[in-house]
Amino acid sequence: MKIGIVNDSPLAVAALRRAVSLEATHEIIWVAGDGEQAIRMAASRTPDVIFMDLLMPVMDGVEATRRIMAATPCAIVVVTTDLGRNAAQVFDAMGHGAIDAVDTPTLTEPDAQLVAGPLLRKLRNIGRLLAGRSAMPHAIRRATPLPAAPRLVAIGASAGGPAALASLLAEMPENFGGAVVIVQHVDEAFAQGMAEWLDAQCPLPVRLARAGETPQTGTVMLAGTNDHLRLVAGAQLAYTADPADSLYRPSIDVFFESVVEHWRGEAVGVLLTGMGRDGALGLRAMRERGYLTIAQDQATSAVYGMPKAAAALDAASDILPLPRIAARLIKACGGGRPTC
Repeated sequence: MKIGIVNDSPLAVAALRRAVSLEATHEIIWVAGDGEQAIRMAASRTPDVIFMDLLMPVMDGVEATRRIMAATPCAIVVVTTDLGRNAAQVFDAMGHGAIDAVDTPTLTEPDAQLVAGPLLRKLRNIGRLLAGRSAMPHAIRRATPLPAAPRLVAIGASAGGPAALASLLAEMPENFGGAVVIVQHVDEAFAQGMAEWLDAQCPLPVRLARAGETPQTGTVMLAGTNDHLRLVAGAQLAYTADPADSLYRPSIDVFFESVVEHWRGEAVGVLLTGMGRDGALGLRAMRERGYLTIAQDQATSAVYGMPKAAAALDAASDILPLPRIAARLIKACGGGRPTC
């Protein structure tokens, strides 16, 4: 893959060059020292992937991500030091379309392959994603609904998801009549920080989903590991490594399919902005089961990949702009007027 680097630190650039050189299929085609220069270089020679630092002179990585995704969209990975301390900026960049985040590799570790491992694994996954190869979902056994069960809102999101989720959840009232479970493509290192970040911006409590519990009305649960979140017998939440070869971890398709198989009540599937096709087949299975299914429209999606795939499969009963999705969920599940 052709790679662009955006970083003002010569040591960081050298570390990234060393990491990329370990796999012959990758090529660095340019290096920019700040966000403004990166915008110009991406416009003149758009790479397959951009490694985007966050804190730089002239223009930071969040604003550069926003502008590049608006003008010359491509896969952007936030690569910076101390990701935990910069979690808010990471979520901002992902809200504008960055697909993933990883710590900058160092030059101090003599084992170059070891220190470059996390970055190279993400590059390989992005390569599969860009090539359009994705594991097909397994066969679905459909459950018979029991009307007494609570309503479940199953939401999937990827690139652009943090900002879309924050906007959506901010419009959900404290007395919302459904249980909400979210699968966002985000590394487990950021899951807790993302749950806290969302919790601070919406009336409903947001926390990580725990294995063995069931979705609760009025609570938002976020997938919290790199394993797949799914429902199992008794509508309990569980984490599973299978399917091990899935491109997306955690997989939206896996969760949506488990809703069809194990949820004994009414449900709504929502597929938001994101690169690739994850969630489209699962959303179609939910629609075929008779559930309400919603896909975000192109105009309000930071990355119109997953919702587009769902629309192509006729998986969404409703295709809505982001600002109208909360009202549709309130109508379907009940609750008072939005409080913020």
